[in-house]
Amino acid sequence: MESLAVPVLILLAVVTGVILAYRAFRTRKATRGTAPAQAAASSQELARAAAGRLSEDQHRRLYALIAQGQAMAAIKLYYEATGEGLRASRDAVGAMAAHPQPYRAQEPVQVPEEDDDEPERFPYRYRAIASKGDVTREVSSNMLNDEIYGRIRTLARSGETEAAATALTRHSDISLKQAREFIALLDD
Repeated sequence: MESLAVPVLILLAVVTGVILAYRAFRTRKATRGTAPAQAAASSQELARAAAGRLSEDQHRRLYALIAQGQAMAAIKLYYEATGEGLRASRDAVGAMAAHPQPYRAQEPVQVPEEDDDEPERFPYRYRAIASKGDVTREVSSNMLNDEIYGRIRTLARSGETEAAATALTRHSDISLKQAREFIALLDD
């Protein structure tokens, strides 16, 4: 009986090992089926974002280095151009090599214009009406909107009638005299 115990134990160990290996293989195969799609999407997004951080010249030089097979030089160029860490630079260059990106000029950031600059012209005409008693004045302009008219009204009501009149002439086609008459009706 003792002579059979050793071979049975070896057989059970082999069967257990085969079952565990089969389960590990199935688990690895199942995760491999979903991960590449997610990794590819994130890799493409990484490549797009990385390419957006480069100037046109840096973009051209980086892809020239990638095409020449000089991955280390490409990583160094990206690292120096963006100031990101080495690991992030390596990942970005790898993503850009796997998913080539065309150069896209960065859109300049629009800074809101100050009142001192040329007023913006809107596609519609804004009508402002002020009246006191029997006197009514109207200003119609495509350089006025609710926000600008609100600032003019606030200036008039706070006693800064000259500043309000000047702002009104800047945002409409009326004279300073007409603007003063209009502001006088707002000065309640």
